[in-house]
Amino acid sequence: MPVLYVVATPIGNLEDISQRALRTLVKVKLIAAEDTRRTGRLLTTYDIKTPMTSYHEHNKHTKLDYLLSHLENGDVALVSEAGTPGMSDPGYELIAATHQRGIPVVPIPGPSAVITSLVVSGLPSNRFLYIGFLPRRPRARRCLLESIAPEPGTIVALESPHRLTSALHDIRLILGDRQIAICRELTKLYEEVFRGTISQAIDYFTEPRGEFTLVIKGRREKKPELTEEVEQQLRHRYLAGSTAREAIAGVSGKTGLSRKELYRTWLRLTKIRVTGKNSYQSVERS
Repeated sequence: MPVLYVVATPIGNLEDISQRALRTLVKVKLIAAEDTRRTGRLLTTYDIKTPMTSYHEHNKHTKLDYLLSHLENGDVALVSEAGTPGMSDPGYELIAATHQRGIPVVPIPGPSAVITSLVVSGLPSNRFLYIGFLPRRPRARRCLLESIAPEPGTIVALESPHRLTSALHDIRLILGDRQIAICRELTKLYEEVFRGTISQAIDYFTEPRGEFTLVIKGRREKKPELTEEVEQQLRHRYLAGSTAREAIAGVSGKTGLSRKELYRTWLRLTKIRVTGKNSYQSVERS
């Protein structure tokens, strides 16, 4: 049965392509390329003669039936201008339609500007939110930023050079002056990774050029505090007859406070109980 191969290609340095990707591009009957000129340079470099057809944002719907018909007779490789197809690049519609027809879709993993930027940023990578290209219009961009402001994970976005400055101003306005890593022209001759605050980035990139990936630190979670309200919760559980284990487990789950800290408070509170609005006396629980 024919197969649609989703092939990741270099984001800059042509040496980053895998041997498996090269073998796949040689054996398929057709390559659907977002930018035939850029893919053509890659094929020429490795002396690959496979025919190409364009498949990009402006023809992805009209070209769909054409590519599906080719998949009835032979394997097709899907490649984007650079990196992994489907990641803010054309590919989703073709992949979804191929699945619906019961045709196998096989990934050929490789370079990705998103993952590359994340791991080199120096920011936490155990949880992240990828939002693709930021909206062009300021109002839409600010609405999106407001919606993700509570996100505790690292945020990854793409931006063009002529909108970088305005985007950074909006990010600082909505998210605050957070830590950010800005990756420019990754794996290319003028590769650069800037690390600092958003304010520092605005001062640094006065004439932005190239392709940019923004890696923004997530919202800093406030450390839970032992408040009078928390003590009141423990006191109520004590007076209701809860054991120390039960009370501390319940309050810890709600507040995020450590059980050790809550246990110390429990020991103190179990020696006193309310006798008036603002006074306490040392008594045993009756």
